Amino acid sequence: MSAFLSIIIIIAAILLTLVIFIQNPKGGGLSSDFGSPAQLGGVKKTNEFIDKLTWSLAGTIVAASIVITMLQPSIKPAVPKGQNQKQEEKKAADAPAPKPNDKKPN
Repeated sequence: MSAFLSIIIIIAAILLTLVIFIQNPKGGGLSSDFGSPAQLGGVKKTNEFIDKLTWSLAGTIVAASIVITMLQPSIKPAVPKGQNQKQEEKKAADAPAPKPNDKKPN
């Protein structure tokens, strides 16, 4: 599952890079290249589409990243070797003593 989401993130990142290159920060970009407003719904609709596509791709990356993080197994803190041994000894001391077997072997 995480491999699939990683591929989605990579594809979205590449598309986001291309969409950002299409935009022009001063209001030009791809939408200004279309001469007449009749093409592709005009300049305003092209800008809206590029803007929505940018936010959608960014949202996809964020959402997939959060899902991947939630799917990762939790890591238990490492216990130093001496402490682990002490905990095992304490558990053994706290455990009830085994009962002797009343049956005699044949």
